[in-house]
Amino acid sequence: MKKVKLDIVGLSYSQTQSGAYALVLGEVNGRRRLPIIIGAFEAQAIAIEIEKMTPSRPLTHDLFKSMADTFHINIQEIIIYNLVDGVFYAKLICNDGKNKHEIDARTSDAIALAVRFDAMIYTYEFILSSAGIVIEGNDFLFLENMDSIAKEPDADSLPGSGKQPGFTDLSLEELQQKLQEAIAEEAYEKAARLRDELNKRGTS
Repeated sequence: MKKVKLDIVGLSYSQTQSGAYALVLGEVNGRRRLPIIIGAFEAQAIAIEIEKMTPSRPLTHDLFKSMADTFHINIQEIIIYNLVDGVFYAKLICNDGKNKHEIDARTSDAIALAVRFDAMIYTYEFILSSAGIVIEGNDFLFLENMDSIAKEPDADSLPGSGKQPGFTDLSLEELQQKLQEAIAEEAYEKAARLRDELNKRGTS
């Protein structure tokens, strides 16, 4: 089957349905996008690695990476290989220097590990054809309208589902202080939003 390479386009949180997160994967050199609903903890694990934040303690995926490095195991790629009743299935393609192994994984965990190992992300054409969304505009507008796509029936029961207040009224100094506090408290979704606000104002 034909494999299609994907990149991470964005991680969107819903303003109207708390606790709902959508990881958006994009076809390389194409206009199709594959939104995948994930939980709060997995969203946190992906966000902190994309934002290059350093947690005060290793998260589960960081521990996995450290163990794999210790035993010279590398994740070469991940493949989203099936879609059944709205659930995506993925596997890790690993190599210990001698043998190649395939390990079944939840898609959200596979992506969280892929960003840590700099592994390629693939899916098959039939999955992208059936579940992909073709965008005509830009990805910013697509992400702004994710509420119409990112639906999860039990979203309010997800960990970390409380709404965060807006940050537009805060000064740069207040934003920086809150960013450091959020990292110290391991509130990485909040930290990512604070960093986004800082980036919008032209600072880091």
